[in-house]
Amino acid sequence: MKQPNVTIITLNWNGLEDTTECLESLKKINYPNYKVIVVDNGSVGNDVPVLEKKFGDFIHLIKNDRNYGACAGRNIAIRHALDNSNFDYLVLLDNDAVVDPEFLTEMVKVAETDPVIGIAGAKMYYYDEPDRLQYCGGKLDIWEGMVGPLLNIMREKILGRKEFDRGQSDSVQEVEHIAFWCALLKRKVIESVGLFDERHFWGWEDFDYFTRVKKAGFKVVLVPRAKVWHKYRSAHKTDGALQYYSLKSRFHLIRQYTAGWQYGLFLTYFFGLHFWLATAYYLIWLRRPGLLLSFYKGVRDGLLPVRSID
Repeated sequence: MKQPNVTIITLNWNGLEDTTECLESLKKINYPNYKVIVVDNGSVGNDVPVLEKKFGDFIHLIKNDRNYGACAGRNIAIRHALDNSNFDYLVLLDNDAVVDPEFLTEMVKVAETDPVIGIAGAKMYYYDEPDRLQYCGGKLDIWEGMVGPLLNIMREKILGRKEFDRGQSDSVQEVEHIAFWCALLKRKVIESVGLFDERHFWGWEDFDYFTRVKKAGFKVVLVPRAKVWHKYRSAHKTDGALQYYSLKSRFHLIRQYTAGWQYGLFLTYFFGLHFWLATAYYLIWLRRPGLLLSFYKGVRDGLLPVRSID
């Protein structure tokens, strides 16, 4: 019996070493029916010619002229897949991840058992500590997180994080949220929910997407026998991008998903305490004025009206 068609998408941006290791691990998986799309988001080095030479026909390489961000980069690849293949499932995979040979077989197997399952996620481990869990699903609470530690807009309750794997998360279970570091999406989810909201260049786009998936009536599940090791470093370098894009998206999302009075209360807390703590942290503790400037820009642009995507 023919296995469902799967298209795997990964983004590369000046991450040749990570992307190469990720693709080498994909070449070893035992699933028989898959294709790989790599989106190069405007890398400035020799990433494109090296990937073309090393992986050839194993990948379809999309060469963007600049860095369009995570959401637009994924959307470019998804549109290509929708137009050029008859895939049944789509896998979003971070380029700084290494997969177990069985990961795709296990995720497809579980997804096929229930038509209401829309997204399946793998059990994530720390790359440098292969037996320590990094992510086994979670719960996002936009209101509870708003008044949580450091006044984040959303606080996530992560299952299993930093625990050693002793079998405590070994059953398939429905969760509210899984990491897009490795996520399998059914085609009908994409056709029903649509693509990623490109107003989120990078940061918290997963919260927005999972909210839409849940509203459409699909389930999200963790597949513990699908194992992936994630470096968790390339997208979280302290270079200002996190301080700007994540904060900007947080402002937009809380304005979108909470009542007006809640947003007003958040602003009171944010500017009454968090703004000043962050200023002291970046300027005095880290002595990184560049990061503080990125933080300020994120606040400024987060307060601006969100442009329409129609």
